[in-house]
Amino acid sequence: MFNSNPPLGLYIHLPWCARKCPYCDFNSYQADSIPEQEYIAALLNDLEQDLPLVWGRPIESIFIGGGTPSLFSAVAIDRLFSGLRALLNLAPAIEITMESNPGSADAANYRGYRETGVNRLSIGIQSFNDQNLQTLGRIHDGNEALRAFAMAREAGFDNINLDLMFGLPAQSVDAACEDLMRAIDLGPEHISHYQLTLEPNTLFHHNPPSHMPDDDSSWEQQSACQSLLESSGYRQYEVSAYGRETKKCAHNINYWQFGDYLGIGAGAHGKITLASENRVIRRVRQRQPRAYLEHGGRNTITRETTLSENDLGFEFMLNALRLKHGFQTRLFHDNTGLPLNSLLPALELARDKGLINFDHKKIIPTALGFCHLNDLQTLFLQPERPKIRPFFDSAEGIIHN
Repeated sequence: MFNSNPPLGLYIHLPWCARKCPYCDFNSYQADSIPEQEYIAALLNDLEQDLPLVWGRPIESIFIGGGTPSLFSAVAIDRLFSGLRALLNLAPAIEITMESNPGSADAANYRGYRETGVNRLSIGIQSFNDQNLQTLGRIHDGNEALRAFAMAREAGFDNINLDLMFGLPAQSVDAACEDLMRAIDLGPEHISHYQLTLEPNTLFHHNPPSHMPDDDSSWEQQSACQSLLESSGYRQYEVSAYGRETKKCAHNINYWQFGDYLGIGAGAHGKITLASENRVIRRVRQRQPRAYLEHGGRNTITRETTLSENDLGFEFMLNALRLKHGFQTRLFHDNTGLPLNSLLPALELARDKGLINFDHKKIIPTALGFCHLNDLQTLFLQPERPKIRPFFDSAEGIIHN
């Protein structure tokens, strides 16, 4: 039984890009023009569908992902937030993150986003090397990436994340470290550093680029880059997340701790705890922007499911084990309503394999467990449940299962 509801965030999906990248498996669509006013109105209509489920609960964080949200004008984002503030109880110290790409960076818009209340910017750099950027199908070059960061600082952003990839075609360990060092030299508060993977339903999956690094080379790159990040003051707290001091992404931590989140926009997912009913539900929106807009954001929920006890236990561990320094044991009951004893057989098996340490206060993956995270997570999979993988709605943070 739940004692109370967990923290609540809001994810807003803006699905359009200037061009679809060949490695991208997010729910995003190339567009020459964007129906800003129509889509903002649909988002607010969409949000109203979930309001009865979360009356009175404060929103602790907001993440605007895509797609490329910075294709939207500052005027449109201001209109969106005017509506959000009228409908929701936003916490006083709320973190509001917006994703941006250098190819769509605009100084006036950056200033407008900051004035609207966006206080954290996540910039999809991916690489500073022009050849890498061309291979990845990006529409910006290294100099534009540098300019985008400078514009963000000039606009007043003092909490910036940079997305950067490694394991790129023909990339050496030295080249990966050099790329990362260019990001570190800029002094962002946070870096998301992740390996290029060839996901299903992408152009790269059907037509892989040549000279992809093998597993050994990718591991060497990852190890060297992790050492560089650590020595530069960026502390790893999740699989691909590195922050300075207190600059961890609060919104993504809420995901990884199995907190609640509303999800609005084409293809968005949400997870909502109904403590009084002792159940947790997931809601999925219509994926196609055209169909989403045809309904004006109303009646766009294509699937609603109530999570079983097996779902709750596995999905909690699938997310929480991504945290390098583990989590307080009380969170399992607080955010699933289940007793910790339900995990005991799997916890003991994982400890016997040297993959985890735990006591009555905390559960922490060992260094071995963190390196073999998929194997560790699978130990918490119930026999009747098929194996699933996490997927991403946005580059910086994991959203759903």
